[in-house]
Amino acid sequence: MINWIYGFVLLLLFVLENIYFKIAKKYNILDVPNERSSHHTITLRGGGVIFYFGVLIYELVFGFFAPWFVCGLTLVALISFIDDMNPLSAKIRLLVQAFSLLLLLLQLGVHEVAWGYVVLSLFFGLAILNIYNFMDGINGITGGYSLVAMLALWGINAFVTPIAPAGFIPVVILALLVFNFYNFRSHARCFSGDVGAVSMAFIILFLLGTFILHSGHISVLVLLAVYGVDGVLTIIHRILLKENIGQPHRKHLYQLLANEGKYPHLSVSLMYMGVQALVNVGYLLILMYAADYTLVYFGISMLVLIAVYLPLRRKFYALRGQD
Repeated sequence: MINWIYGFVLLLLFVLENIYFKIAKKYNILDVPNERSSHHTITLRGGGVIFYFGVLIYELVFGFFAPWFVCGLTLVALISFIDDMNPLSAKIRLLVQAFSLLLLLLQLGVHEVAWGYVVLSLFFGLAILNIYNFMDGINGITGGYSLVAMLALWGINAFVTPIAPAGFIPVVILALLVFNFYNFRSHARCFSGDVGAVSMAFIILFLLGTFILHSGHISVLVLLAVYGVDGVLTIIHRILLKENIGQPHRKHLYQLLANEGKYPHLSVSLMYMGVQALVNVGYLLILMYAADYTLVYFGISMLVLIAVYLPLRRKFYALRGQD
């Protein structure tokens, strides 16, 4: 019975994605390349809305749960979709994101622990949402990297401790497979858009937050280590260059590899997926058999990633010179 339900959900997700394609074409919801882009053809934007649809389908098919989380996801998906169509000011986006995160924290019950945690969680939540969005710049990277993260969270849910109702993570994975079918290509049919990247980051934050509150293992953030290293160190570099970090650019390592290094987009995406997958497998093993050492694993993983990242970035950044 369950297999039939998942088959139905997968088919429905494909139908909804194609309906969105028709709407996007009609209303010109397009990504037009510019000098900062890593692509060269006009492509449909906002295909990542399927992640939000996946959550809605789960609610309708499997049963309603986590209402404050769904409300927050709805708000953040809506403001991101509006921004995809007509760019909004950063202040408006951040304000709605912050309110959405407060709803998420209300769902998790962080306020019942300590209000200081609410402030810290809000800060790190905003950082993760926006770094995840900044990292969405080449074919396959958002869909592929998110798939690796969700598979790891599925492993935690199955073998460590429940962090979501039965079926929730599999349905999100199905939404990712549908999106990757159209995006994980040399010539993508659609891009994620802010609506996809930010919505997926919000879903992952919900699952990570649930696990942290259940277990106390903040080390689970290592599941986003590759994005974190590239995102944070690139922001620091841009601050040192006195740039506006909210403006588009091509200084992330994945962009340097694709543009200056001339590596195919999918090869770069697979590289990010593969490295994060190795980190995730190691973390799951440590979590299951040596949970007292998860923070040690987190620290070592971050140091190794930074040690690999810095010389690579220096090498490929030197090929481009200064902007």
